Amino acid sequence: MQQATQVGKEMKAMQEELRNKRVKGSAGAGLVEAICTGHGELVSINIDPKLIADGDKDLIEELIPQAVNEAQAKGKQLHQEMMQSVTSGLNVPGLDEAMSQFGQ
Repeated sequence: MQQATQVGKEMKAMQEELRNKRVKGSAGAGLVEAICTGHGELVSINIDPKLIADGDKDLIEELIPQAVNEAQAKGKQLHQEMMQSVTSGLNVPGLDEAMSQFGQ
């Protein structure tokens, strides 16, 4: 029971850390960059001024989701890695399988 309490505290601290961590995704050779939290929440989008000056609306609209998706995927990966580090050493049947599904 004491181990479960400790894991709960670590999980809460990990959630806060993920909220403060930033991951970056990019598209179009860096013309568009998306910044997300470790939870995958979008924080900002940076678009190269040359891309805006060129006025290629279709390209911008194509690159934004690519950059966001990459950043969110990195956030999920970070989240999964941190969850595994918190739960390592616990002997709970099915925990590894549940954790692998969590990151998808």
